[in-house]
Amino acid sequence: MDTITVNGPEGILDWDAIDWRTHEQNVVRLRRRIFKATREQDWATVRSLQKMMLRSWSNTLVSVRQVTQRNTGRRTAGIDGEVALTSQARAEAAVHVHRTRASWDPLPVRRVHIPKANGKLRPLGIPVIMDRCHQARVRQALEPEWEARFEPRSYGFRPGRSCADAIETLFATLRGPRANRVWILDADLSAAFDNIDHERLLDALGGFPARDLIARWLKAGVVEGEMFTPTDEGSPQGGVISPLLMNVALHGLEEAAGVRYRMTGVTAGRAREGTPVLVRYADDLVVCCYSEQEAYRVKQRLAEWLEPRGLVFNEDKTKVVHAGEGFDFLGFSVRRYSNGKLLIKPSRDAVKRIRKRLTDETRRMRGSSVRELTSRLNPIIRG
Repeated sequence: MDTITVNGPEGILDWDAIDWRTHEQNVVRLRRRIFKATREQDWATVRSLQKMMLRSWSNTLVSVRQVTQRNTGRRTAGIDGEVALTSQARAEAAVHVHRTRASWDPLPVRRVHIPKANGKLRPLGIPVIMDRCHQARVRQALEPEWEARFEPRSYGFRPGRSCADAIETLFATLRGPRANRVWILDADLSAAFDNIDHERLLDALGGFPARDLIARWLKAGVVEGEMFTPTDEGSPQGGVISPLLMNVALHGLEEAAGVRYRMTGVTAGRAREGTPVLVRYADDLVVCCYSEQEAYRVKQRLAEWLEPRGLVFNEDKTKVVHAGEGFDFLGFSVRRYSNGKLLIKPSRDAVKRIRKRLTDETRRMRGSSVRELTSRLNPIIRG
């Protein structure tokens, strides 16, 4: 095949004939090298490898494939109305992305609103397909650096981590009669994606080679209907790179809460005695403390840390409770009984939501075959 060279395609790119395994291995290998260099704090090597990733033809192909072929939002267009749903369109997009990798000028995002669990609307910003491809390409270079730096109990929007891992950490912290971090700060950040301070975030990125491109994404603005609104703060939900930027902005939250870890011995990685345990999933977090007073002190420290970053607690959803009273986190109800038994089960609201969704889907599929119905319901049931 004459379409793959070191610097990109030559001639016509045959999308269906691409050796995806080779390109994915190239990207994985380079991500591992960035991760390893970051752990060794060899910053010159980190920046050099990140530049290599940003120039990589393999990275471009893998990123375009992820955005246009694998992501569930591949059929959703930005303000230009363009999508890439055929092999030819994807091949053309990959060539265009690679040729504009050093000169791309971001376009504004398209504002749409989707319903939240509480009945309110969540604003999403849908970038054009080219911006999504470039964001995926940049994320491949930025993510391994920060995966080597992120705090241990951050679970949201990270590769190889899930809600179940966050719940497992809570289980290990609260179970048994000897558990003593039983006062809970159950906190939620108010419109976190919309209020991130741009300057603080860009300072955190340091000398990342695509930092200027990220700054232009942050400032690209929003189009709702026919009205353009500039963006002076926040990172719009819906962008490929936005969840990673959220985690970068919130890096340091554990340290601000006073969490300290054992560094040596068989207990390395465990929180030290006398310090709280903070579990975070995106902008939802729980801090397990020794006393009610400590929980309120932690809340105050976190509020002071969040303020210069443009973030505040949602006071309606933030509270201090004893584990015996129970609390909800990530769709689960967590409660510790007086005998030390810990019960974690789906929350009432989560059960209501899944039942309503199944009911709505079943009604909508009336007249369909059993096979079609089960193919729609099984992914919902699996969650």
